[in-house]
Amino acid sequence: MFFELRQYRTQPNQRNNWVKYMEEIIIPFQISKGMVIVGSFVGETEQDLYVWIRRFESESERERLYETVYQSDEWKNNIAPKIPAMLDRERTVVTRIEPTAASVLH
Repeated sequence: MFFELRQYRTQPNQRNNWVKYMEEIIIPFQISKGMVIVGSFVGETEQDLYVWIRRFESESERERLYETVYQSDEWKNNIAPKIPAMLDRERTVVTRIEPTAASVLH
């Protein structure tokens, strides 16, 4: 099992719109396709920071879910086109992490 820690930076004054889009559109869509979303966060002092975490049981599961989500017509035609107005994609940082034995997520 591993997690993806995904750190995004929003376009100026777009964080609230981005959070709403994530919580109302993206997260429910990805969950409906089998993704496990562990958490969704905003920076306390960084007004453009948005972080979320997804869990995968294996690399093969991650590959399958990526295909299911990101190659779907719904993603390509309806969801993805709205993202650039809210998100600075070039500043995205994705880190794969594994829980230690002491983690409550283990």
